[in-house]
Amino acid sequence: MSAIHVTTKINGDVVDYVCEADETLLDVLRNRLGLTGAKEGCSTGDCGACSVTIDGRLTCSCLVLGVEAEGCEIDTIEGMADGEALHPLQRKFLEHAALQCGICTPGILVAAKALLDTNPEPTETEVRFGLAGNLCRCTGYDKIVRAVMDAAQEMRRA
Repeated sequence: MSAIHVTTKINGDVVDYVCEADETLLDVLRNRLGLTGAKEGCSTGDCGACSVTIDGRLTCSCLVLGVEAEGCEIDTIEGMADGEALHPLQRKFLEHAALQCGICTPGILVAAKALLDTNPEPTETEVRFGLAGNLCRCTGYDKIVRAVMDAAQEMRRA
């Protein structure tokens, strides 16, 4: 296969990369661009560990080819904080001890942010539904849901 040049915007910055036609966006992010926050969990789009947003839409990066990102805006976990200042979701995950091993955490944070970007005042049921595509084998999800609800409340006040 021949390498393909792609220009996209990742976390607000214009990025150029070269990838193979069959290379996933997840592999491009991790192996070519050094953005290792998105994790490979299942490679079938079932676990959510590789979640990113593409043009504002929550997406499993293992199911998208790197070449399909041409001209898109991609947001990853690496772009969530503002320099050293953590995003409210990140702070609340720490405060509520809503993480354990950390494999799923970046994907869940990206999914939670995508949810709050479209629904700043979700119910607990809506949070659980919004995070349903993200599997965690370590927690019971309750601390995660409480952290998202607390972050949503803080963000509404700000």
